[in-house]
Amino acid sequence: MNTAHLSALEAKHAVLDQRIYAESHRPQPDTGLIATLKKQKLRVKDEISEQ
Repeated sequence: MNTAHLSALEAKHAVLDQRIYAESHRPQPDTGLIATLKKQKLRVKDEISEQ
């Protein structure tokens, strides 16, 4: 596996994690957005684990 690709996936995973955290700590979090971000994060995690 290409190390650069794996690093990019890990960075994307971290960004999604930060976005989920930020949205969930807002006064009125958008639960639909949080669910979408969590699904994206899970897809990235699955792709990382396949490597």
